[in-house]
Amino acid sequence: MSTSRAQCRAARALIDMGQSLLARRAVVSRDTIVDFENGSHTPIASNLVAIRVALEEAGVIFIDENGEGPGVRLRKKHG
Repeated sequence: MSTSRAQCRAARALIDMGQSLLARRAVVSRDTIVDFENGSHTPIASNLVAIRVALEEAGVIFIDENGEGPGVRLRKKHG
């Protein structure tokens, strides 16, 4: 289950999370987020997992290939 740079940007936009906050929550450097999102560097696997987990914990659901391509959506709120 990989995460694309477009999914990362879209996920942050859905939850209105800046790169700095995502970096803090994922315990990676802000440069790691910036470089990933602009395509200049792909983070190591453990950092990619940390980024994805931080976004998921904030309410993002990652949609993997389903014939239309990968994407993101918000988790449905209960209650």
